[in-house]
Amino acid sequence: MSGNLELEYMVGDFYAIATALCWSSAVILFDFSSKRFGSLQLNAIKNLIGIIGFSLTIFIFLIPVPEITRNDFVILTLSGFLGISIGDVLFIESLKKIGSGISAVVSTIYTPFIFIIAFLMFGEKINLQSSIGGILVLSGISISVYKSPGLISKSLLYKGIFYGITAQLFTAYSVLLAKPLMASVPIIYIALYRFIAGFIGILLILFIRYDKNVIIKNFKNGLQDKYVISGSFLGTYLSVIFWLAGFKYTLAARAAIYNQMSTVFIVIMAIVFLDEKLTKRKVFGVISSVLGALLVTTGLS
Repeated sequence: MSGNLELEYMVGDFYAIATALCWSSAVILFDFSSKRFGSLQLNAIKNLIGIIGFSLTIFIFLIPVPEITRNDFVILTLSGFLGISIGDVLFIESLKKIGSGISAVVSTIYTPFIFIIAFLMFGEKINLQSSIGGILVLSGISISVYKSPGLISKSLLYKGIFYGITAQLFTAYSVLLAKPLMASVPIIYIALYRFIAGFIGILLILFIRYDKNVIIKNFKNGLQDKYVISGSFLGTYLSVIFWLAGFKYTLAARAAIYNQMSTVFIVIMAIVFLDEKLTKRKVFGVISSVLGALLVTTGLS
């Protein structure tokens, strides 16, 4: 591998890890405000804040509008609609049915989906060492967060798992759909166009399910909530920029493995900030995931 390519991969790895750190921090912040807002409303508010952030960045730094063909615009619109409108809604439905513990385990299928889709779309391959590292990361996450279904009925469990798997498929495909455009279109514009498309889709769902006055009230309250604002800054604005940059500069499979580390960071932060118990299972899972990430880091391909 050439030195320039190795450096580029390292830059991409940094962005992917930064994504996980930003998103895990945002999840903790959202946890403080989750009781005040429904999942769909919170999703819409944070996406609006993200759009404002992307727009302000473009305005402040005078980032020129790129030349985008009609085909590029269609791809970005489809990417945003599939990943943000459909993918996020399915994830929320899954979360409601099976809870965060099982949902986090189901979400680990995101990485294999990235592996498979990146290979089919771009012929990307990942070496044995990085593959083993990826398995260790996913295993560590499963060990750390898994909880018994408890009182969940089989019907809800199966539906929740199906929605969760489908959500990860849409999320994985949506970002890889936009990957070819990252070489010519600034990341900030890709993020903006995707989120505008996704936000419009979520708004349509909100207006179908809720009264207009309720929606407006929730938006006003959300835009005044310090946890929603700070969580959106980290989780929608910064993490999305880092997320896309990670896919731009490194292999999709490697970026996905590092992105998945967000679950491990959430476990650690929940212990520190939310007073969750530190168990042997969590310690073992975190160690497994960290070792896996180190294998991926040293397994440049």
